[in-house]
Amino acid sequence: MKLEGIRVLDLSRFLPGPYISLMMADHGAEVIKVESFEGETTRKLGPKIKGHTAYFRNTQRGKMSLRLNLKSPDGLEIFLRLAEDADVVIDSFRPGVVDRLGIGYEAIKERNPRIVYCSLSAFGQHGTQAQRPSHDVGAQAITGILSLMQGEGREPCLPPAPAADIAMGSLGLVGILMALYRREQTGLGDFVDMSMTDCLLSWSPHIISDVLVEGRAPVLEDERLFGGAAFYNVYRTKDGRHLVLSGAEMNFVENLLTALERPDLIELCRRPWGAEQEPVKAFLKETFASRTLAEWDTFMADISVCYAPVLDLHEGWNQPFLRERGIISTGADGVERLGTPVKYAVEPGQPSDNLSELGGDTDELLERLGYDAAERQRLKDEGVC
Repeated sequence: MKLEGIRVLDLSRFLPGPYISLMMADHGAEVIKVESFEGETTRKLGPKIKGHTAYFRNTQRGKMSLRLNLKSPDGLEIFLRLAEDADVVIDSFRPGVVDRLGIGYEAIKERNPRIVYCSLSAFGQHGTQAQRPSHDVGAQAITGILSLMQGEGREPCLPPAPAADIAMGSLGLVGILMALYRREQTGLGDFVDMSMTDCLLSWSPHIISDVLVEGRAPVLEDERLFGGAAFYNVYRTKDGRHLVLSGAEMNFVENLLTALERPDLIELCRRPWGAEQEPVKAFLKETFASRTLAEWDTFMADISVCYAPVLDLHEGWNQPFLRERGIISTGADGVERLGTPVKYAVEPGQPSDNLSELGGDTDELLERLGYDAAERQRLKDEGVC
């Protein structure tokens, strides 16, 4: 597989860091998850299937678990010795914590100049907000992204997906892989400073036009992505379900309005989003409310238009094409799981069936470092690992 021979020490918790190391593990990297005595938070977060939470299963598979007290001298030395032979370290502590523990980039670099060290944080390693704590929704709020998600009464509502977490996880993986690629030319690793707010804001080039050009926040009802476009909108059906039109290109507009015997409305869809498209929106609202979702599925089947039924998460999970793609697969224990989204024709990823118990690989890892049975027992007795 693509990352065979790469060793990762993962100190991170929750979603962004584990998402990075999961993708690396799926593609052949050896990932050692370094856990506190309390263990990864997601071991206890949410319902369990056959002994492990679904959250843990879908972020921590294929990783070894090392339980380690990093505040003890012996624990520090164990980590540093592991880092000497590692390629990547990932942490998600607040800026400065790893340096105080003695396991920051400079300390690791002294013992392994080839290390690629990725630090994940809400606001980055420097700047006036660096020490400010936050999780995903806080980053969405402070960047203005959350203001674009509005429910009844135009009140901001909680986002359905952790966009800031996944943005940082995805771009963190990119940053690590670029640093590993460059290391092949220079022989030297690098420090990768990933900020949740940086990453999320970098995903907004399609929605910042009004901010940059006119110096104001967008008026959502006039924006294509937020309800201003008739053909980029959500509509209610007769049976209380919903459907979406998700493409405002004129060929889709022409195809649907012709099929609905309203070609006279086509020209309005060439006009700016917002008030000028209201007649089209009103027609579509009334029309879609006249049939059930199943009836519209049948009607739309032979029309080339960007259309989809709005499904609940259970219905979405059970769409057959997701299994055809392999993004949903079944592990050896018979439990369905998320697959890997990166598909290669050569050396495809292979999600592991291994789900390590807390500290389950500690003994093996210490033995690799040369600790004999007596030393390993002493370290356990003294609460080091």
